[in-house]
Amino acid sequence: MTGASRGIGRAIAEQFGRDGHRVVLLSRTASSLESVRDAITEAGGGAEVRVCDVGDGEALAGVIEEVASTLGRLDILVNNAGITRDGLIMRMSDEDFDDVIRVNLRSAFVACRAAARPMMRGKYGRIVNIGSVTGVVGNSGQANYAAAKAGLTGLTKTLAKELGSKGVTANVIAPGFIETDMTDALPQSMKDEAVKSLPARRMGRPEEIAAAASFLASEGAAYVTGQVLVVDGGLTC
Repeated sequence: MTGASRGIGRAIAEQFGRDGHRVVLLSRTASSLESVRDAITEAGGGAEVRVCDVGDGEALAGVIEEVASTLGRLDILVNNAGITRDGLIMRMSDEDFDDVIRVNLRSAFVACRAAARPMMRGKYGRIVNIGSVTGVVGNSGQANYAAAKAGLTGLTKTLAKELGSKGVTANVIAPGFIETDMTDALPQSMKDEAVKSLPARRMGRPEEIAAAASFLASEGAAYVTGQVLVVDGGLTC
């Protein structure tokens, strides 16, 4: 899985370890994932680290192919890596738009394409892409991020149609306001206002996204594909 060093990604990785999966963690630096790997192994799970910049499509595809070859199979792919380069559209540079699309959308496309081959050969696979409610309803100052996450939904629904007959499912989880480093950086007043608008009257926890991912990656979700599972405390209801 990509983007596993902290927040939602770390929670998913640790949950998958508890579920009995052997988890392969991708990051630009091994050091950023050592604590995640150690937490999984100390809890009795199995985890490995691979160094890779997901923005480098050739390198990303190569790592996924190597993992499938080394382990003999690839059952689950989680695309969680993402960046933000926020700004109103009139001030957003081409570079900021392209960077977010490259990391948040293109890397998922490359990873899914590489993972599809071994999954189809094995006639089994679970692709879980981490989107955002921003990709569902948009958000001021995030034209690039919203476009990437909306594109992720289109990509996932297409994968569901193309791979479904091979026993491979593809779904999106769209988190709302979740307690992560990203939301920690927001002004407290902004977080307080956000919470007031939520029927749940609180922010979500990374572990709640991990629980959703655990279900979608399970054998019990074999008939769930091409869906966007919104986990947002009622924000978009």
